[in-house]
Amino acid sequence: MKPKPDWFLLGMIAATGLAWALPTPGAAGGWMHPELVTKLGVALIFFLHGVALSFDAMRAGALNWRLHALVQTCTFLVFPLIGFALNAALDGHVAPELMLGLFYLCALPSTVSSSVAMTAAARGNVAGAVFNATLSSLIGIFLTPLWIAFVMKTSGQPVPLGPVIVDLLRWLVLPLAVGQALHPWLGKFAAKHKAGIGVVDRGTILLLVYTSFCDSFKQGVWSGHGTAQVALVVAVCGALFAFVMVLTNAAARALAFSREDRLAAIFCGSKKTLASGVPMAKLIFGAHPGLGLILLPIMIYHPLQLIVCGVLAQRWGREAA
Repeated sequence: MKPKPDWFLLGMIAATGLAWALPTPGAAGGWMHPELVTKLGVALIFFLHGVALSFDAMRAGALNWRLHALVQTCTFLVFPLIGFALNAALDGHVAPELMLGLFYLCALPSTVSSSVAMTAAARGNVAGAVFNATLSSLIGIFLTPLWIAFVMKTSGQPVPLGPVIVDLLRWLVLPLAVGQALHPWLGKFAAKHKAGIGVVDRGTILLLVYTSFCDSFKQGVWSGHGTAQVALVVAVCGALFAFVMVLTNAAARALAFSREDRLAAIFCGSKKTLASGVPMAKLIFGAHPGLGLILLPIMIYHPLQLIVCGVLAQRWGREAA
């Protein structure tokens, strides 16, 4: 059976193309008022995440502390350390915004839905995947901006962390908490209409992708950054993904994890979230003219991880069967 194209991946290409062809409406001062639309979009995304978040499912996998330690160490320590190494190696070879984007990719939390789905398809530890993916999202709200503030300070571009944290609390943490508080009443509705909510969630992300690239195209940030640099970023993202998957697998085997725990560690420890990455970038970097370049690595990494992990999940699932 021929797989259907993912409308979200096609939508990312279309949103980027639209920003190139028609940047004015979504740029600063445009009639779409991106300053307000961005924050409302972020609030909507994390409210929906909060409504769908089931702590019962998290509780089921909470006691496997060795699995959690490996996944969170890989996500928030190993990845950023690799990010520092990449910045040192690529200094002078790619644009500063792309270097920052590669580190931002490394500092992001793991995905939620796709990590759980891939683990389930491979017949791994689903409860452990749910716990780790959700925990990663919650930790990332605080650790990701701290890592970014640190790396920008060391490069001489200090970020005023106070306003960023206030924005994150107001537009991200508060809607998430409100959504979680309403979960007992809206959780069943959200589960029943999961597909529709997913369309709203992804559609909002595409809107944020569009506004993120508008300023970059309007201010000419992409001029001088040809296909060679983009190709280099694609190669780096591919190598990064392969390296972390191999490293996570080797660590899980060294720790004598069961097959189920090892698969959960591989899928949760190697993935990075676009769904949270785009809205968080809008709050952390604000009206940075190079935001389109900063987001490029995660936009490359996202489809790469889906394709590779999808193939591996089906293969490992058949082996288990």
